[in-house]
Amino acid sequence: MNIKQKLNNFIFLSALCTLAVFYGSCKAKKPVTTPTQEPTKEVVELPKKVEPVKPIDTDGDGVPDDRDDCPEIKGSEDNGGCPKEIDKPFDSKNIQFEFNSSVLKTSSYATLEKIAFQIKKYGSTKFILSGNSSAEGTENRNMMLSIDRANAVKSYLVNNGIASDKLITEGLGESKPIANNATEEGRILNRRVEIAIQK
Repeated sequence: MNIKQKLNNFIFLSALCTLAVFYGSCKAKKPVTTPTQEPTKEVVELPKKVEPVKPIDTDGDGVPDDRDDCPEIKGSEDNGGCPKEIDKPFDSKNIQFEFNSSVLKTSSYATLEKIAFQIKKYGSTKFILSGNSSAEGTENRNMMLSIDRANAVKSYLVNNGIASDKLITEGLGESKPIANNATEEGRILNRRVEIAIQK
């Protein structure tokens, strides 16, 4: 092989190497990607909704106990949470007193407790407590005695949960007997307190 051929071969090989290097460096390269970090989401906790405290309504009539005059008996709002009707009319026959005394007979207690229960059903309605006496003694003494008897009944009812301002007392003395003052049986019935709704 002469020098010219060697030279041509060298040039050819050099060209091939150059091409190989050139194509190798011109290869499409994958783009270098840096991993992207997801933006962190800040979790904001909303304040929990506080449920309003429901007022207590023991009898379930829609009138809360703090505004219900009869919290254990269903009634209506326009009557202070109490029923408009009463179970029975007031029976005050058994509200009795000893002769010349404003001290209640113990037999009167059960009657007064029933009446206190009934009065509670009337909400803010006012009641008249009318004291009476038999005809023994002077008119003035009997008037004072009848007032004292009405006040004794009022005290008993207040002690049984009736508001004092719902009870109005009056004394009628011996002016309205319901029985004959000529007999002891009649006089006992006349020593009484009657209870009625104020009109």
